[in-house]
Amino acid sequence: MRVLELLEEIEEIIDTAAGFPLTGKIMVDSQELLEIVREIRAELPDEIQQAQWIKNERERIIAEAKTQYEAVIDDAQKQAENLVENNDITHKAKVRADELMKVTENTAKQLKIGTYEYLDSILYSFQGKMEHLSSIYFGEMFTNIEKAFDDINSALAANRDELKDMAYRTQMNADEMPEPSPLPDSEKK
Repeated sequence: MRVLELLEEIEEIIDTAAGFPLTGKIMVDSQELLEIVREIRAELPDEIQQAQWIKNERERIIAEAKTQYEAVIDDAQKQAENLVENNDITHKAKVRADELMKVTENTAKQLKIGTYEYLDSILYSFQGKMEHLSSIYFGEMFTNIEKAFDDINSALAANRDELKDMAYRTQMNADEMPEPSPLPDSEKK
């Protein structure tokens, strides 16, 4: 993936950057890093577009289910009103209307549940992709940055230990050295 290559390029810039002694800080070309960040942003819109498509698809499915639900309810009410006009079958009409309402409500409920399950599976899949991308891009990047800082700190600690050892040896050598003897008067000229 292009984004991984760009992140490796950032790591190389950090690894090869000149450092400020004893600070753990480095000097990098901000324009170069900003250009790489822009390229990373240019690579990410596909994932963002996919998320937008999922959102739009969810809204479309919910709207479609609502429309179907309302159409079934309207149809059931119209049929019930027609049956009420005939007094002999009013009772049968009420029973049939109740059955239709139950079927309609059950169908609408099943449509909603199916829609929710479908959307949940899409969102679950997308969530997995996002977690995978996050672990690939950011986890590795932060691990590498942390390792670089640990390496720098280790180098600084080793340098300090070496300086302390050199100072100790210098002190010990100065203590062991005999004091210079005074020159005879004939050599003082």
